[in-house]
Parts: sequence; C-alpha cells; structure tokens
Amino acid sequence: MNASPDSTKTPLGELIGRLSVLHQKRIDLGLERMHRLLERLGHPERKLPPVIHIAGTNGKGSTLAYLRATLEAAGLRVHAYTSPYLVRINECFRLGRVGGGVLVGDDELRAALEEVERVNAGEAATLFELKTAAAFHLFAQNPADVVLLEVGLGGRLDSTNVVDTPAACVITPVSMDHMDFLGDTLTSIAGEKAAIIKRGVPVICAEQAGEAMAVIEAQAKRVRAPLFAANESWHVNVEHGRLVYSDDRGLMDLTAPRLFGRHQFDNAGLAIATLRAIPTFKINQAAFEAGIVGAEWPARMQRLTSGELLALGPQGSEIWLDGGHNAEGGRVAAAALGDLEERVSRPLVVIAGMMANKDAQGFLANFAGLTRHIIAVPIPDENAMPVDRLADAARSLGMRVETVSGVEAALRGLSKLAYEVPPRILITGSLYLAGHVLGLNGTPPA
Repeated sequence: MNASPDSTKTPLGELIGRLSVLHQKRIDLGLERMHRLLERLGHPERKLPPVIHIAGTNGKGSTLAYLRATLEAAGLRVHAYTSPYLVRINECFRLGRVGGGVLVGDDELRAALEEVERVNAGEAATLFELKTAAAFHLFAQNPADVVLLEVGLGGRLDSTNVVDTPAACVITPVSMDHMDFLGDTLTSIAGEKAAIIKRGVPVICAEQAGEAMAVIEAQAKRVRAPLFAANESWHVNVEHGRLVYSDDRGLMDLTAPRLFGRHQFDNAGLAIATLRAIPTFKINQAAFEAGIVGAEWPARMQRLTSGELLALGPQGSEIWLDGGHNAEGGRVAAAALGDLEERVSRPLVVIAGMMANKDAQGFLANFAGLTRHIIAVPIPDENAMPVDRLADAARSLGMRVETVSGVEAALRGLSKLAYEVPPRILITGSLYLAGHVLGLNGTPPA
C-alpha cells in the first residue's frame, strides 16, 4: 500500500498497522463490538440502500461479481464489500457510480478508517470489525441503489450480520472449512451460514449436500423466509456451451460466463435467481446477458495472459491462478482443469501453498488423478503452512513433490525441464498466495 504524498496524512499502511493490534486475536467472532462501533458511528447500517447478504463456503465472490455486473448493466449504482483482498485493502470496498463502480481511493478510505478509529477510542476490536464498520460508514455517505455484502467467516457471528432487514439472503455451496471456528460437521457449519436468514426475507440457495440443505430449510421455515432453492425453484444447465436458466417465470438462453469452469454456470445461476427473487428489481434479459458475460473475479481459475511471471516459466506454457483452499475448492478447480485437458492436452504441474489451518491432503487429493508433479511453495504470512508439511501431504497421496523458495523459483525450475508439449501450470491453495502472485506479476485487481 502506497503512502499518500501528503506527509501530514497518516499513510494507509501505518493506519492498518495500528488497527491490526487493537485485538490480541486475528479472528474473534461475535457481534457485541460491532454493535458498539455502529452505535458510535450513528448506525450507518440503518441508512443503506437495499442489501443483498451473501454467505457460503465457496463461490461467494464469484456470485457477487455476477450480481454486481448484472445490476450495473441494468444502470444501477452498486456498493460492494468483499474479503479478503488480494493485493490492496482498497479491493474490499467498491463504491457505486453511474456507469460502474470504483474501488475506494486511498484518501477516502483513510478518512473512513480514521473515523472508525476515533469512535473506537482504543478499545479491543479486530481489523475485520473495524474495516466492516468503515464499509458501512462509506456506503451510508455515498448514494447508491444496492449494497452487496459478503460474509467474512461463517454468518451468525460475522461482523456483516448486523443488517436487520436485507432485500435478500444468499447461500452459496456449503462445505467443510474453518472447522476451528464453525464446527467440525457439515450440519454445524450450515447452521452458522443459515443464521444470516432474516424473518420474511427471501433466501436464495445454491445446490447443497442433503444435511446442509436440511438445516437451511429448517431455518427458513423457522423465520418464515421464502426459500428459492436450486433444482427446486430454479434450474441452470449447460446446453451447447450456453447457460440456460429456468424458473416459474420462464427460460433464458444466455452466453456462457467469461469466468472459467462448470461451477461458474452454477454461480451465475444463483445470481440470476437472486435478482429474480427481489420484486423491486426489474432486470431485463439484456442486462443478465451483459452481466454474466462481463463479470470478472480475479484468482478464480484466472489465466495469466500478461505480466512478469509469464517470462519465467517454460516458453508456450499456460499459467492459471486459483485461490481455492479447501477440498470443495480443489474439486471445482480440478474439474475445470479436466475440461481444459479435453480441449487441449498438456502436462499439468501444480504449484501449491496453503495456510496452516487448511486440510492439505483433502485439497491436493483432487489433483492426484491429473498430475503427479506438485511443487510446494511458502506463503509470506505468519499463519502459512510450512512447505515440508504440505509436501508430506502430497507424498501421502503418491504424488512426486519438491519444495522451492517461492513461485518465481518454481517457474524458473520448470523452464529448465524438457517438455515435448509446454505444460499447463496451476498456482493454487490460498487466496493469500494468489494475492502474492498477482503482486509479483504486476497485475493487481482494478
């Protein structure tokens, strides 16, 4: 993060550093501190445009990207709050503007964070709580038509779960992740996610495992929230490479998403179902078409087509980047690679780095049938998984694994190998690694 040229202002990096040490824990789920902050800020969460609240394990960001692109194609101004960021903290805050949203500028973000810092008065609060409060503060001050609000972790005790009556609640696929905070069963994790459902507010739900769906259905029934579930209230299919969406209002035949992978059809369908479930939004088919085709979301099966890293790998190779970090994220990335292999066959190399609290074996198992070549790399974060532990997980799956000092070293090493066909290289395992890679590549999200 770059410091402002005006030395009288606190550089963002220094400010974030101060805010990061106000709580002894990086994550401490609970809403008491959040309610205190919002009260001192004058309750900005009560002054927002209609809010679409999005929870789930995988696909939240992509679904939000389809929602944003479609709403903007319909001419609406859309605020969006997402996490984590990849390269710059500004990525978490997108302000709605006519013609398309923009990332918040350094000066405006600094002012919002300093106001939150002032009202917090040095009391304990996590960085996520402080920046979520800053998001509400920013969004209340800037006019818009919609707010897209992504849950950070879980749902029930997540800092975003303070909006009493959103326009809709969305639940993307639920799977095993963050078990140290959310419980070690799919039922308990689904319960945390389903707790964002509000009385009488429509809830739009992706296809789920049976035990997760049972929890979501029970919660929706408990609070009398209309439930629009995939494969029941609406359907999405791939036909001749196109996205075909249907519900009781009719059928739409749309161009395939730009974002790659079969799972992106499902994410796009969830976004369409959400907007069709909110009666105040009148979105025509042209806006849906433009939104599905135009949505962008970095580090989700993103092919690097420019930047500094391309010159380091074998000439003619493909480099793909995916921030998947749990077993289900690995599954959908592996399925996308399988689709690529059917189109153009190439040897696959997986460069992986993960955080210490992740299930490395469960993640890497998805790639065991696609490649035996795994390169374990460190992530520059104090909570990263040691490369030796990651390598052991790969070896336990019968994979050939090596450890190197980083992504650049991995690419240079691959360039020295003799390939009859240039390889397909997937860099994966963590959004933190993905952000590091985008920084190295010189292609940060805009």
